[in-house]
Amino acid sequence: MSKLQRSVKFLVCIWVVTAFLGCVIPPTYQSNGQYVDTQYQQYPEYGQDGYDSVLPPPIDFQSSPDVIVLPDTNYVYVVPGILVDLFFWDGWWWRPWEGRWYRSQYYNQDWSYYNNVPSFYYDVDPGWRGYYRDRNWYGHRWDYERIPPQRLKQNWKSWNNNRYWENQRTWGVQGYHPRPQQQRQELRQQRQQQYQQRPEFQRNQQRIQQDQQRQQDQKRPQEQQRQVEQKRQQDQQRQEEQKRQQDRQRQEDQKMQQDRQRQEDQKMQQDRQRQEDQKRQQDRQRQEDQKRQQDQQRQIDHKRQEDQQGQLQKKQRQQDQQKQKEDKQKEDKQKEDKQKQDKQKQDKQKEDNQKQSQEEHDRWNSERRR
Repeated sequence: MSKLQRSVKFLVCIWVVTAFLGCVIPPTYQSNGQYVDTQYQQYPEYGQDGYDSVLPPPIDFQSSPDVIVLPDTNYVYVVPGILVDLFFWDGWWWRPWEGRWYRSQYYNQDWSYYNNVPSFYYDVDPGWRGYYRDRNWYGHRWDYERIPPQRLKQNWKSWNNNRYWENQRTWGVQGYHPRPQQQRQELRQQRQQQYQQRPEFQRNQQRIQQDQQRQQDQKRPQEQQRQVEQKRQQDQQRQEEQKRQQDRQRQEDQKMQQDRQRQEDQKMQQDRQRQEDQKRQQDRQRQEDQKRQQDQQRQIDHKRQEDQQGQLQKKQRQQDQQKQKEDKQKEDKQKEDKQKQDKQKQDKQKEDNQKQSQEEHDRWNSERRR
């Protein structure tokens, strides 16, 4: 067995013995921190409102108790010099009683049940009372400082945030070095297991189980009534759901029928529209055919008129050509007649000239003869 394991075993034994003495010896001492009423066994085990109605007996303090800070903890303060465990941590006062834990904002009143073991408790060394009495923490001189409650209330938060006791004061332990984190975790686990083996803790667990069983027995008729009521509500909900489904089905059927009727109406309207469209299309086709026939007839008539007009124009042209030809022939004949007349006239003139010339010649000759 290693030296560390022997030390741990020794500390655990001291803690168990101290806890046993705290449970067996009745706290009837007359020094500071005595119980007002030692007959706390007459308190009810469990109240109607839970453990909030089962409170530990009050502690009578002749004056405000001082506290000291415990080394190797997360700033846990404890009231020394009394046989009752009374701690201060995280702004609350804490105390165990009959395997249960209670907390309060005051050290002497207004305790309320806390449904768990506070996390700081497994960091508390079970032999701290002996170390406090001997002023020695694991072989190192422990110059602890007694802190009044008023000073604690004013400074605990800043001490916690600044790590005051750990960094500046080394917990008041001379030449002491805190344990490694792994060793502290192992100690926490061992203390937790040992705490769960304590008789008062097991008795409290049994009471809790009995209370839970009693609550279950009390709740069983209520649970049955609740189940009956729940079943009735479920049946009612089922009926309502069936009715809603029937209503939805009826509405869906009506909607389907309306949709079917609407589709039929739309189909009939589409058929009528189609027939009307076909009729309009036939009318348009008929009109187009009539218009086409009229256009064709108009074109035929126009062509006939053009042909007739062309024939008339041709005939007129022929007549004009014939008339021009006749006019030309007439003109040519007139010209020819005129030419003939002119020629005859010329011939006659010539003959007259010749005759005149002959006469003049004859006359000249006659005169000459003379």
